[in-house]
Amino acid sequence: MTVTDPTATGDTDTGTGTAWSVRDGLATLDEPAVLLKAALDAVFTRWGAEAGARQQSYPPLLRAEDLRSLDYFRNFPHLGSPVTRIRPDRLTALAADQPGATALPALPAADLADATHLLPSAACYGCLLHLSGSSSDAPVLVTTVAQCFRHEDHHDGLRRLWGFTMREIVCVGSADAVRAHLDRHRERIATFGAALGLTLDRQPATDPFFEKDGARTVMQLLAPVKEEYLHTDGTAIASTNNHRNFFGERRGIRHAGRPAFSGCVAFGLERWVHALGDRFEGDLGAALRAVQRAGAGS
Repeated sequence: MTVTDPTATGDTDTGTGTAWSVRDGLATLDEPAVLLKAALDAVFTRWGAEAGARQQSYPPLLRAEDLRSLDYFRNFPHLGSPVTRIRPDRLTALAADQPGATALPALPAADLADATHLLPSAACYGCLLHLSGSSSDAPVLVTTVAQCFRHEDHHDGLRRLWGFTMREIVCVGSADAVRAHLDRHRERIATFGAALGLTLDRQPATDPFFEKDGARTVMQLLAPVKEEYLHTDGTAIASTNNHRNFFGERRGIRHAGRPAFSGCVAFGLERWVHALGDRFEGDLGAALRAVQRAGAGS
């Protein structure tokens, strides 16, 4: 059983049959939602294995200097969740706070050191940064899952969280290999969604990826680099992303002697739980059984 504090500030959401609760964009899942989320991840992990992807995990923090090399602060500064520490010269003052004193809702910025790291906003960053400076003549396929964080301007239950779980299947290689990787998973997403009774609308995403004043921006308008799969209420539960050779150039990742192309397929696991809770009218047990049946045939 989950409980939502009625005195909590910020957004609050009590999920289907108390299977989850959300406060300030941070979700707590009870067992039915945990089991459904795990079953979904098992399906997507198997897709990665069948594509030849190796499972890897990466550090939970990203260096700000690495993200700067990817134009992150030009395109996504609003999403960033910096991580820092309390300044050593402020430790004594904080420790001197008396019990019962009025609690501050936040640590003042003046008490904090400069932030050298950020929480990831997508799982593939760890993979592509790990491959920096590498070279291969064969496609490299990796699947990874990460807790991701996007400091959105508002939160909305499991549809739009500050902290959420993302499974990705990443392909690094030639332009043709990346295109085939994305096409293969577009078909799998459509087939899996149909087997679950989900009506998924495939649409180009509107968020930017490349720097706004560069030549790649024109290409992005002509051939969108990101497509999303939308549930009937507009929730994007999966996406395919073609980075072209951006990461290959910026991070020195090479394939067959040239800057590598890369692309990824991404699944927001809590968003899938939301969509299936909607589809099965709150019966997450029925949703779980449907995922197990559909996953076996997808």
